Amino acid sequence: MFGKHKPNFIVVAWLIWLWVSLSLIVMGILVAGHFWIIGLSVTGYISLGVIMTLLGLSIGLISTIHFFWAMVAWISQNDVKVREKGVRGPKIVVIGGGTGLGTILRGLKEITPNLTAIVTVADDGGSSGRLRREFGILPPGDIRNCLVAMANLEPLMERLMQYRFQGETNLAGHSFGNLFLTVMTEITGDFEAAIRESSKVLAVRGQVLPATLEDVVLKAELIDGTIITGESKISKSKQPIKRVFFDPNHIQTLPEAVNAINEADVVILGPGSLYTSIIPNLLVKDITAAIKRSKAVKIYICNAMTQPGETDHYSASDHIQAIINHAGTGLIDVAITNTEEVPPEILKRYIEEGAEAVLADLDKIGELGITPLGRKIIVKSKVIRHDATKLAHLIAGLSRTHQFGSSFGGFLNKKIYRFFKPDFTK
Repeated sequence: MFGKHKPNFIVVAWLIWLWVSLSLIVMGILVAGHFWIIGLSVTGYISLGVIMTLLGLSIGLISTIHFFWAMVAWISQNDVKVREKGVRGPKIVVIGGGTGLGTILRGLKEITPNLTAIVTVADDGGSSGRLRREFGILPPGDIRNCLVAMANLEPLMERLMQYRFQGETNLAGHSFGNLFLTVMTEITGDFEAAIRESSKVLAVRGQVLPATLEDVVLKAELIDGTIITGESKISKSKQPIKRVFFDPNHIQTLPEAVNAINEADVVILGPGSLYTSIIPNLLVKDITAAIKRSKAVKIYICNAMTQPGETDHYSASDHIQAIINHAGTGLIDVAITNTEEVPPEILKRYIEEGAEAVLADLDKIGELGITPLGRKIIVKSKVIRHDATKLAHLIAGLSRTHQFGSSFGGFLNKKIYRFFKPDFTK
């Protein structure tokens, strides 16, 4: 009813509709009481008066409701700008792993210093896998990506941390950042201390925490019953994945991770590989229980493209259903999905590699009891990536909306998300 959420327009529009409402109510009373003679029968006067009064009340109620929601929208959008300029910001916990997690962290660190990344530590391939086997440490690769993404680094220093050795030497394939964390572990005596001290050296905004400090192996059961051992082998399977699980099964998380979730305003799952980056974190029961207890707004950011061997032909709702199958409901309030078309020349290259654009089946997401938010949120380059800045704006707005709505209770809070749906699908 009110179009764009500009406060001056909202107020003026509401006052106009309110005037119309009051006018109809007054005229209805006058007509029903025969104070306004227009040549009708007694029944006609009463009927017309009741109709005009009810119409006036309806217009007044609807316009006031729209006025309220529109003001909520404007307050949320205005709050994003304030937080970008200041040092305040929502307490945000991001859970996942891989390059997708690093992408969103780069945007979020610009809107809040209160940022926590909880990262999976099941990687057993590449440089991380080699260091894990040779030095007995947890895989540093995903931790390194998060540290770099959240750090205030000069471009040269960032290139140094991400540098990967080439050639035929024993260092070939290793990244400098992985070696840096390995050496720091040797110096400090444990991996957790190495991350903490590395965060100080790199001036990281927030904290990076492993999902567990235990040496775990990720396994997958395929739909034909085959068991695949090792994260690096799971995506190479030819059969669809039925479930993933840890060996050992019962593992502990860090108290700091649970505390961060308990204190969070926003908890984010993804983006990242569904079965090897996101779900493994949710196999840690303390993390899953903390998310379910949390009063934060819980957001899932769905991948823009499917991943060969993991999510072949998956729609957005299929991703969410897999999370529910592994960890139950109560983990997601809002699901953000990309609705922007992937350029044909880029899509062709993905199709050749066995991937495709994830279908944003918003209606099916809604049937799962989750609010779907479709938005154009990708960066079109050689590879498809989420736009970190757009996501940061969106999440900051959702955070403020959630805080506002929480004052009125959970039911009204959910209504707020559904009201915002048109704004987030532009």
